[in-house]
Amino acid sequence: MKRILAILLIIAMSVFSFVGCAKDQPEVQTPVTEEPGEEPKQEEPKEEEPKEEAPLAEGAVKTGLAVVSSIEKSKDAGEKDGAAQTDSIIVAVTVDKDGKIVQTVIDTAQTQIGFSKEGKILPDLNTVFKSKQELKEEYGMGKASTIDKEWYEQANALAEYVKGKTVEEVKGIAVDESGVPTEADLISSVTIKINPYKEAIEKAVANAHNLGADASDKLGLGVVTTISKSKDATADAEGLAQAYTTYTAATFNADGKVSSAIIDASQSNVNFDASGKVTSDLTVAPITKVELGEGYGMKKASAIGKEWYEQADAFAVYVIGKTVDEIKGIAVDETGHAAEEDLVSSVTVGIEDFQSNFEKAFINANN
Repeated sequence: MKRILAILLIIAMSVFSFVGCAKDQPEVQTPVTEEPGEEPKQEEPKEEEPKEEAPLAEGAVKTGLAVVSSIEKSKDAGEKDGAAQTDSIIVAVTVDKDGKIVQTVIDTAQTQIGFSKEGKILPDLNTVFKSKQELKEEYGMGKASTIDKEWYEQANALAEYVKGKTVEEVKGIAVDESGVPTEADLISSVTIKINPYKEAIEKAVANAHNLGADASDKLGLGVVTTISKSKDATADAEGLAQAYTTYTAATFNADGKVSSAIIDASQSNVNFDASGKVTSDLTVAPITKVELGEGYGMKKASAIGKEWYEQADAFAVYVIGKTVDEIKGIAVDETGHAAEEDLVSSVTVGIEDFQSNFEKAFINANN
């Protein structure tokens, strides 16, 4: 009997001991399983949805602008001065409802900013560079050309040649291994390498939108390049050679009024050190402010909360229906910013280059 009582006592003590230990164990939380629909969503890169446009009316055309830039020809300073060279191919087009090119304007802004082996910028920072179309004979290709044609003459011949063609037909223009055209109708007027221009034409057509132009309107292009923001290198900071180019494509009706307009700009930067050695990656192609979009980052600093491209678009819309004289007459303050009441709420960037480019575009359209 005593043996049985002893066994029961041992069992009872074991039970109480187990319960006490169990109370001392940390509480384990059972993981909450989320329903599949409640899982955090991964943010995909936001891409602009192509805007659907109404079909073009009879006689209407789309207007497009493209810029393709390179800084690959820049070079270090050494026995000779260094150079920050930006080559920006610019193409404006109008395109009909069948995707055929109605008008094309081709230009190039070639900007060379010299710097010394001491890291000093050489040209006057107030220099305004001409495009190849503006340079005309000054560019000097005619002397070396096997067909005695200047660059602008060959560019104009190519622009004329692509009229009535689709992008696929332009891409199909035959060239040799170096990119020089081989088609019989073109070799007597164009001996420059045309692959970069074909690329820019394709891009301009892809960028084209119905902005109000008519097939009978004249297409013009205005380009201005400055280097005022360039600066010397120091022991503590890299130098900067900046080609700042503003582009304007515009169409003008029979009354000389703007019927469509596109404004863009690019800041092509080449950095170098105090020994004149280029430090920028020359394989990275500069892109325009419109292509940068929100990435340009003006909105955060803007008093009106607008990005650069939004302000450029607002100015382009504002001048529709205006003549060049009216555009030149838009009031600005002492810093070159718009002072007109109808404009200050949508455009706070400087507009003087915009104004001068419309005048250039009008002159070029009527040459």
